[in-house]
Amino acid sequence: MAIKYPNGQPYHDSTQQPLPQKVTGTKPVQHGHRGMSLEQELNRANEFYLQRGIANIHKKPTPIQIVHVDYPKRAAAKITEAYFQQASTTDYNGIYQGRYLDFDAKETTSSTAFPLNNLHQHQVTHLLDTQRLGGISFLIIRFTKYQENYCVPINVINYFWERRKTERQSIPYQAVIQQGILIQPSIYPSLPYLEAVDRII
Repeated sequence: MAIKYPNGQPYHDSTQQPLPQKVTGTKPVQHGHRGMSLEQELNRANEFYLQRGIANIHKKPTPIQIVHVDYPKRAAAKITEAYFQQASTTDYNGIYQGRYLDFDAKETTSSTAFPLNNLHQHQVTHLLDTQRLGGISFLIIRFTKYQENYCVPINVINYFWERRKTERQSIPYQAVIQQGILIQPSIYPSLPYLEAVDRII
């Protein structure tokens, strides 16, 4: 099925990537989550939190408009073309410790900064509105070269966002280290991000 964004660009679902195969060798694996996408790790963490009654957080479904359907068999229908109806706000929302959480997850291959072109104005506005109304808003940013994940409050993101036209168009890695919260990897879940959220709350 071909699902496309409003601008016509094709959509690729990272959650459908196969899980990495077990690697054997002489060196021990230092990160159990290496090779798994950030989205996959967050989804598994959310399953863990839900099963244990810790939090109820889910990836938001995005409404699509079906454009074309094939009927290869009388009793079967196959969607062959569809478009997202509107630009999405953020990836995840839910409830934790009686507080509403709303956040997005981003990955960057840069070793020096998080490029702000990974964000959109409507996402920043949405997160700021959520915070203004009493919710907890943040980004989870992964620096893939370091296999480091940070929980970065929307206040920090917005500081650099407002200066992107007159100053740099990215958030320096050092600023993320200093003002974000490092998510320490674990065995299960491999990305226990709510431990970082505790420090924001």
